[in-house]
Amino acid sequence: MSAETDMIKLYSGRILALAADMPRTTRLPNPTATAKKRSPLCGSTVTVDVQVQDGVITDYAQDVKACALGQAAAAIVGNAIVGLRQTQVQTGRDQLLDMLKNDGPPPGAPFADLEVLAPAKDYKNRHASILLAFDATLEALETYQATA
Repeated sequence: MSAETDMIKLYSGRILALAADMPRTTRLPNPTATAKKRSPLCGSTVTVDVQVQDGVITDYAQDVKACALGQAAAAIVGNAIVGLRQTQVQTGRDQLLDMLKNDGPPPGAPFADLEVLAPAKDYKNRHASILLAFDATLEALETYQATA
């Protein structure tokens, strides 16, 4: 398979549709915590605002400046994140990383749609961008924990 064919496979219609339909893009006026993460390799950034009550994410916003893969991952995270606790977010990130780095199974619910990113496992230079939404969310939740 040629490199061009591989890239076409990587940027599937489903990934592009997710990237084009980014949820929760309006910043929160008074977030409990905010975090911004940047991938040094590609320059992608994700800024996340969270509203947290009793350890549960009650509202979420994201500003995503990333490739289609990072955008697709952020779209899936944004659709699933409200109602979760930090441990559930960490589990989703760990499962995604295992899928990308170790050919592990796709993440379970509520992040099962991340399976669409399985072809990106062969593109290590894209992994950091794909993980940015999780990383920014976890940093925001850690900030919340430190001040709670």
